[in-house]
Amino acid sequence: MNTDELRKVLVIGLDCAPPELIFHRFRDDLPTIRHLMQTGVYGPLNSTIPPITVPAWMSMMTGKDPGTLGFYGLRNRADYSYTRLSIANATLVNDDTVWDILSAAGKKVILVGVPQTYPPRAVNGCLIASFLTPSNDSVYTYPQSLKAEIERVADGYVIDVRDFRTDDKARLLRDIYAMTEKRFRVTRHLVQTRDWDFCMHVEMGTDRIHHGFWRFLDPTHRKREFHSEFQNAIRDYYRYLDREIASLIDLAGEDAAILLVSDHGAKRIDGGICINEWLIREGYLVPKKYPQTPAAFEALEIDWTKTTAWGAGGYYARIFLNIAGREPTGIVPPERCDALCDELSEKIAAIPDDRGHPLPTRVFKPKEIYRAITNIPPDLIVYFGDLLWRSVGTVGHRAIHTFENDTGPDDANHSQHGVFILNDGTHTGERSHLDIRDVAPTILGLMGMPIPTDMQGQAIVSTSSMPASAARPSHTGGEVYTADEQKAIEDRLRALGYL
Repeated sequence: MNTDELRKVLVIGLDCAPPELIFHRFRDDLPTIRHLMQTGVYGPLNSTIPPITVPAWMSMMTGKDPGTLGFYGLRNRADYSYTRLSIANATLVNDDTVWDILSAAGKKVILVGVPQTYPPRAVNGCLIASFLTPSNDSVYTYPQSLKAEIERVADGYVIDVRDFRTDDKARLLRDIYAMTEKRFRVTRHLVQTRDWDFCMHVEMGTDRIHHGFWRFLDPTHRKREFHSEFQNAIRDYYRYLDREIASLIDLAGEDAAILLVSDHGAKRIDGGICINEWLIREGYLVPKKYPQTPAAFEALEIDWTKTTAWGAGGYYARIFLNIAGREPTGIVPPERCDALCDELSEKIAAIPDDRGHPLPTRVFKPKEIYRAITNIPPDLIVYFGDLLWRSVGTVGHRAIHTFENDTGPDDANHSQHGVFILNDGTHTGERSHLDIRDVAPTILGLMGMPIPTDMQGQAIVSTSSMPASAARPSHTGGEVYTADEQKAIEDRLRALGYL
């Protein structure tokens, strides 16, 4: 392989794939991935805080942290009102991605299912948007004319597995396989029918199968089920995925550099901490009327004249302060914010598990973990039990701990480290201290492209490319969903456990 020439790069993304499975437990079951590791560079990839699909994939593809990008989850505060939220779709991405830079340089790109690419923007090549697409009726390709071709090749393209928080595991498993097969079929078609320099395919099936079937895999799971017909569901899916990956690598050609990456990992979920119940109990959050049955926080009437903080549910917790002069009815003096954050951090970290045992909870302050702060971050970000416990935002449980997920059956939470494997025919060995922001400069370096100076990561392998003198212009954009689409997307995000 001539490494002095510009070369193709194929990126295969596996959402939620943990290094513990790929590097260790399933290694002998995955000949394709094992070969990439043995003849390439690999190691655990430290994800964003928080480690969720949005913002992690976009952090990977811009080389910037969530604070700089300005979105901290799938839904973010649109302003300092108490209820107005925006979905972090492509219109909120104001920083250049790898494919923006390559397109501007005349390189041909193919994108399939990369999160935060809906609505589709123009690229020098073709794009199929991700799971935030409202439906197949939407325009989800660039160019728009590509949609009919994709629907024909896939025999009905699958944007995402619907209703995967279900006890109907047999149906769910069929749907995950069907989605994955159609996605890889489409990517193989594009690789064979288009000129390309960079191709990126992100598979969501890994995420969906972890959330649906982790209890059958993990003997330490609170709800573990032994001797189930699904005990090998995740392993068998990875075996199948390994074959699909092999088929795509074969088409890329022997001179292509191959990256296999994930945005974060997965781990068992032990239960949920009802963050707003705790805030009510501690006197920080004051509802005008406590609900008789569990209700979404947005449905409550809150006495904001007495409330100092409220929280949001999801795989991690977000805490917001009701600050005077910032929120409409703020009561916390600005000069007391730091002290209140310290107070909340200490108390939240001391919340025990359901048996009274300490939890390894971690609390983060955005200004301490991000290079810059853009838009409106949470005032605190919380990993309950180091992400073995999720955050539950609904109120009405009359308890701090719960073992029934308020958004439907869910076996897994996200973990902090994803997967990085690079096979470029030159570099080998296991690496440590890899960061998700390192991927974008690594790709540009492999392709002989200048690396923008505002990227926060570093190329993981040495390249001959020189840093660019300045960043390219930013994009601008706004909301694109209709009211009905906004509700449909929010319902889906809630079902996915992100809200």
